[in-house]
Amino acid sequence: MGRGPLSGVRVVELAGIGPAPFAAMLLADLGADVVRIDRVSAVGDAATGGTDFTNRGKRSVAVDLKSERGRDVVLRLAERSDVLLEGFRPGVTERLGIGPEDCLDRNPALVYGRMTGWGQEGPLARSAGHDIGYIAITGALHAIGRAGGPPQVPLNLLGDFAGGSMYLVTGVLAALLEARTSGRGQVVDAAIVDGTAHLSTFTHSFLAAGLWEDRRGVNLLDTGAPWYDVYETADGRHMAVGALEPRFYAEFVRGLGLDPEDLPSRDDRAGWPDLRDRFAAAFRTRTRDEWAAIFLPGDGCVAPVLSMEEAKAHPYNASREVFPEIAGHRQPAPAPRFSRTVPETDGLPVLPGGQTRAVLEDLGFTDVEDLLADGAVAQA
Repeated sequence: MGRGPLSGVRVVELAGIGPAPFAAMLLADLGADVVRIDRVSAVGDAATGGTDFTNRGKRSVAVDLKSERGRDVVLRLAERSDVLLEGFRPGVTERLGIGPEDCLDRNPALVYGRMTGWGQEGPLARSAGHDIGYIAITGALHAIGRAGGPPQVPLNLLGDFAGGSMYLVTGVLAALLEARTSGRGQVVDAAIVDGTAHLSTFTHSFLAAGLWEDRRGVNLLDTGAPWYDVYETADGRHMAVGALEPRFYAEFVRGLGLDPEDLPSRDDRAGWPDLRDRFAAAFRTRTRDEWAAIFLPGDGCVAPVLSMEEAKAHPYNASREVFPEIAGHRQPAPAPRFSRTVPETDGLPVLPGGQTRAVLEDLGFTDVEDLLADGAVAQA
């Protein structure tokens, strides 16, 4: 879709939930032509489209994957595509006859991207799971939270979408680039466990150097330090503080109206509880928006904690069009940004089977009406 840097790249997505559809959305946002394969039984189910923005910018073909002709449609689409994405448990696409070997036999240059939680191999590969379990087993969940409290769940941003989707996209783009040189495709095994562990490399470096304790809420970046935390304001809202560097810390203290000479040294951990109390008391004297007006713009590294709805209307986000109105809804804009090949999206979530006839005809299928009549595919 659009004029993004992936214009001309065709992606087949086997419909699923969570990180694989988000990865396909990102490729569509970047200009790829993403054809989503939905089940025939999903035709007419608005819940799989509607406001599911992860389905935006795609086209949908409804296929009966249990029929021989339906499976052949997927293989014929793979022949005409650069990438195929799937997010089933290991072995499912093989049983359906549309696994890596089946597709690469038809198209040796195909990049076959696989998204799972545990990976394609290993003792847990065929076990059910969700984001929370994947990040738990990597140690990442253990590290998130306050001292003396339980681990805090970071939505499913860390596992599903950072450790999963982003690594699937990175792997697919790397394999696609290599295939342009070698003429050979390959399988990309993106596991949320692998990606989440890889994301924690920086923290493991601190741990190895003896600069990080393997417990929550006592370290520099996990709310252990009083100048890297959130504080309640007079109106019950919150401000986020990340004043790490000394000069930014000094600006932060000045913004609070405190005298640095009256405060404990930030280098003395014994004084951290007192520092935290002093900061907390100061923040309770004004509302969140009053503090935001004091600190932004500025170098105190302090920002208001906004709700998701508030974020859509914040002047900074509005100025950069972070949440533009697309197809009647405020949606996160495609990212990152490009100076020349600017991505575009219509923002419309695809409905199952909505473009079956058009896609197959565009790709040169001459038996579309026969396939529809046979039930191998369906048009919404």
